[in-house]
Amino acid sequence: MPVELLVDIMKQGLPATVSDSVSIDKLRVLRAAQLVIADIPPPGDSGIATVHHITHEGHSVLKRAHSCRDIV
Repeated sequence: MPVELLVDIMKQGLPATVSDSVSIDKLRVLRAAQLVIADIPPPGDSGIATVHHITHEGHSVLKRAHSCRDIV
């Protein structure tokens, strides 16, 4: 799930690198939702994506995800 990747990125620290294709696809979703600022290789190209920043909206999603985990 893309939100789980966002949590992993936060734990890794910034700038964070993502190298496997499945995670890069999830990162595309996070970037499209404006939750992160990242350099991502074009679709079909192998490479490494770099996350430079988690946006205010991204931090809001992280807070909500953390709250939901505390409830369950």
